[in-house]
Amino acid sequence: MRPDTDISWQTADAPDASVTVSGDPTGMSHLVVPGEIDTSHGLILYLETISVSFDGFRALNDLSLAIKTNELRCIIGPNGAGKTTMMDVITGKTRPDAGRAFLGQTLDLTRLDEPAIAQAGVGRKFQKPTVFEHHSVWENLELACAGDKRWFRALWDMLTPTMRRRIEEVLTLTHLEHQAHVRAGQLSHGQKQRLEIGMLLMQQPQLLLLDEPAAGMTDEETAQLAELLNRLRGHCSMMVVEHDMAFVAALAGETGLVTVMAEGRVLAEGTLDVVQRDERVIESYLGR
Repeated sequence: MRPDTDISWQTADAPDASVTVSGDPTGMSHLVVPGEIDTSHGLILYLETISVSFDGFRALNDLSLAIKTNELRCIIGPNGAGKTTMMDVITGKTRPDAGRAFLGQTLDLTRLDEPAIAQAGVGRKFQKPTVFEHHSVWENLELACAGDKRWFRALWDMLTPTMRRRIEEVLTLTHLEHQAHVRAGQLSHGQKQRLEIGMLLMQQPQLLLLDEPAAGMTDEETAQLAELLNRLRGHCSMMVVEHDMAFVAALAGETGLVTVMAEGRVLAEGTLDVVQRDERVIESYLGR
């Protein structure tokens, strides 16, 4: 979580405190240690019997799922399985009809609005890259760490040494150091995807959600993205929704957990090898 955030948190040992989480008028979502998410039980995300319906259609149906701290979890499943709706619930875009969603042990995401959830440390990458195409790669990263400043002020304000070092680190991490002063609009699709991930990293997320990040990429770009996400292991927890099974294999490896969703709930979970041999997964998603 960013240290300069202006959120005020209610502490666990002061239930009648006057300060509450921004976006939560009840004061029931809180951090045990101000500025830190409580992951003492080893979980960054816990979804409990989440249900969401749209005009009678059950997009999520008693979905329960847990992600460990610093884990990279791949989520696969057919179209309409509820994967995007699940991310909408986590980020506050969609309110569930039933169930709870916790970031860490104590922060109930269903009680917070989208800005508060983002400030709490949840970053989301949509399928289509969203960057400032008329600004350079460096300026995009600078804007991403500018906090609540207006964008036209942010570009002219002096960078602190810490911010400058952070930008340089993200440029190196995303392999965009040679494009630092290139306009974002001139980048390839794969480079734009990595830039947007870099912009999210500037906000130092605790949990990063990526929705089909490899879509539309060349094989080389897909391999570069897999390398980047694997390098992020240990820096933050990640949930990656993807259809490209080769990409999933590059992320999950032999031991990583893969969750298969179907009809709004978890169908199967295990290593990629295990779920690929599961008859239910073959029938509903992979085919024979």
